[in-house]
Amino acid sequence: MKKQSKKQPGKRSSVFAPGLAALCVLALGIVFAGCGGGSSTGLVYWTMWNEAEPQGQVISRAVAAFTEETGIRVEVNYNGREIRKTLQPALDAGEVVDLFDEDIERVSNTWGNYLLPLDEYVTRAYPTTGGRPYQEVVNSTLLDLARQLGNGSIRNIPYQPSAFVTMYNKDLFAQAGIAAPPKNWTEFLDACARLKAIGVAGITVDDAYMACLFGYTIDRLVGMDATLAMVANNDFSGPQVLEFGRIWQNMARNGYISPNAASNIYPAGQVQEIAAGRVAMYLNGTWLPNEIKGNAPDMNWGAFAWPAINPGGDGITANNYGAQSFGINKNSKYPDEAFRLIVWLTTGPWDVTLAEESLGIPMANDSEWPQALREAKAVVEATTKRLPWAVGMEDNPDINAKIKENFARLVKGDLTAEQFAEAMRR
Repeated sequence: MKKQSKKQPGKRSSVFAPGLAALCVLALGIVFAGCGGGSSTGLVYWTMWNEAEPQGQVISRAVAAFTEETGIRVEVNYNGREIRKTLQPALDAGEVVDLFDEDIERVSNTWGNYLLPLDEYVTRAYPTTGGRPYQEVVNSTLLDLARQLGNGSIRNIPYQPSAFVTMYNKDLFAQAGIAAPPKNWTEFLDACARLKAIGVAGITVDDAYMACLFGYTIDRLVGMDATLAMVANNDFSGPQVLEFGRIWQNMARNGYISPNAASNIYPAGQVQEIAAGRVAMYLNGTWLPNEIKGNAPDMNWGAFAWPAINPGGDGITANNYGAQSFGINKNSKYPDEAFRLIVWLTTGPWDVTLAEESLGIPMANDSEWPQALREAKAVVEATTKRLPWAVGMEDNPDINAKIKENFARLVKGDLTAEQFAEAMRR
């Protein structure tokens, strides 16, 4: 997943409330009596965001406000995506890390041995929950996902939710006379034909998302279980692969998919085609408006679920959704304070601010979604089946590479549908 974040003046790895430094020595005993005593550095929070990203900017300000409100100092280490390489060695070495964040499945699966169970914490009320238990004021679907990933125990707290949907340019749809987003493949092809008539390609893709496009289309043909079985068995001999080839061969021959799709290296498709208004649709994440807002600040965004194709496959209520998430180190001396910071960031004004400035989805139920994602909200709320990322097609690097190579050749015209299916069997 690809996401972003801002910089607070001062030291790179620490965020302090204004004026607190001058009172630090005097207040130290009081502050850390409240934190449970011990370390003289307060909470240590490792984040996946960079300081310059919208999420990092908001976190910097939110943490400063948290310190001012509570007297709890927080050292924020902005690791960026390098956290995937740096956190495990730090945890293994016993380095002080009280709180960390990353993708919900990565936090659960990669660093699960270090997670503190949070079941009791979510049943309590906090200053920004209006007297209600935390679990009642935040997205229950994502909290259930955390519980599922924790084998029945909530061991991390989601935030910055996201969904994988078809993002589209509403102004181009209007110009093409498309009255409503397509729900099935017939309507999708009609939309593509109407867009072509006004000189716009229907859809594009970058190399980073080809396996997602393949996985979602196969899911709509045969369903999630059969799609995941293809990956588990490394078996691409089924008739659905040929059908996929025929679908996208026709898309290319009809001019419904951008001719650049075969050669787009991320983020060329989304920046040079979607942002430029040359292409109308992209099967991507709800983070897309944030990623290209510098190139398309006034884009009128819409979203719909990937269309249904075959009665034997999944329909539009099957979609991937997820989130980033917070985990508290089970060895932390300050778990209560760490959870207070989580609540501070996922409810109330900072939840709203984080969603607004990153064009993301808020976590609290009463927080308003950004305008760019209003239609995505309807897709998420209608989802009854959660698909894994790319419906498993990125789980095996060799399969991912095979899809990218052969899909590019298919839409370029170097392979027929039959040749594509044969190449995928090898």
